[in-house]
Amino acid sequence: MSKIKVIVVDDSAFMRKMISEMLEEGNEIEVIAKFRNGKELIEKVDNFNPDIITLDLEMPQMDGLETLKELHKKNKNYSIIMLSSLTTKGSEKTMECLENGAIDFITKPSGSISLDIRKVQENLIEKIKIISKRGTRSRINNKSSEISKVTLKNTNLHNHAKMKELNRSEHKNIAIIKNKKIDAIVIGASTGGPKALQQLLTKFQSNIGVPIFVVQHMPSGFTKAFAERLNRICNLRVLEAEEGLKIENNVIYIAKGGYHMTVGTDGKIHLNEEDPIWGVRPAVDKLFDSAIKAYRGNLISVVLTGMGRDGAKGTSNVKDYGGITISEDESTCTIYGMPKATFETGKVDLVLPLYNICDEITKILKKH
Repeated sequence: MSKIKVIVVDDSAFMRKMISEMLEEGNEIEVIAKFRNGKELIEKVDNFNPDIITLDLEMPQMDGLETLKELHKKNKNYSIIMLSSLTTKGSEKTMECLENGAIDFITKPSGSISLDIRKVQENLIEKIKIISKRGTRSRINNKSSEISKVTLKNTNLHNHAKMKELNRSEHKNIAIIKNKKIDAIVIGASTGGPKALQQLLTKFQSNIGVPIFVVQHMPSGFTKAFAERLNRICNLRVLEAEEGLKIENNVIYIAKGGYHMTVGTDGKIHLNEEDPIWGVRPAVDKLFDSAIKAYRGNLISVVLTGMGRDGAKGTSNVKDYGGITISEDESTCTIYGMPKATFETGKVDLVLPLYNICDEITKILKKH
């Protein structure tokens, strides 16, 4: 079995050495080149054929963000994971990197030169393995896909080939969707989520009449920058969730990194540091289950691109209580993990490409 080929880009010789060593400890990854900055990467990357590039955010001559923009300009489409230090400026730039083509990011535990970089070894290797399987082609907003819109009702199909067949079926009316009262929307995403959420949430008009709750798997310190960025470009108001925040219609609430976000029956948002679910906090399942208690079946749930299976159990519960459930179609997912696990519960009503989700939700909301 061929190894995953990785290029490591970091201005620190120590970090290049440490990152390379920890990636190559197993037998699945080979570091094929190490570069000091983005300029060197741009000049030499054509001599290699990497599956993944780890790219430091803060570098002299050409930093990570500038590198991504230059790669895009030269039409060099590589799978890139950013390594970012946890600073206010760093979190804002990281969000820009995700908008400019980076697939995901890892935080350096203690700044640009992290002596404890091995703390993120397992997480980084897992991301590299999963992302390498998708290839280098970005599939976000792939309008050329043969899939335009798919409707499924309570299917118990677990066969992926069968799903492909269903994806070509014509739109069918679902009685429960046609006559359903909706009081809230809950959304979950992970890898590829920031870009997908930006595409989705910016399409909503300012008067949808319900609150939207979002869990994006993201570490503490980054969700504030993410919410502020969305707030500048969305028609709806966007807030990073805070304990005791009163829930209002026409507001998007982003779960705070490092905390589970729950919707209270008291009309307020609550945060807690209970154990991670599926290894993550905030967790999508936690949000979905709390929203059921607050809104019963008057919910729309959406699971977008991401690794793992967070959101699948919550989706199943939303459906069991009479809510409407949506998962993103594989054709527009950066990583078809969470939506696949969600689909395989047999409790998904609508499987839709990303660019159709807002329109479909808006149609449902307008019927009431």
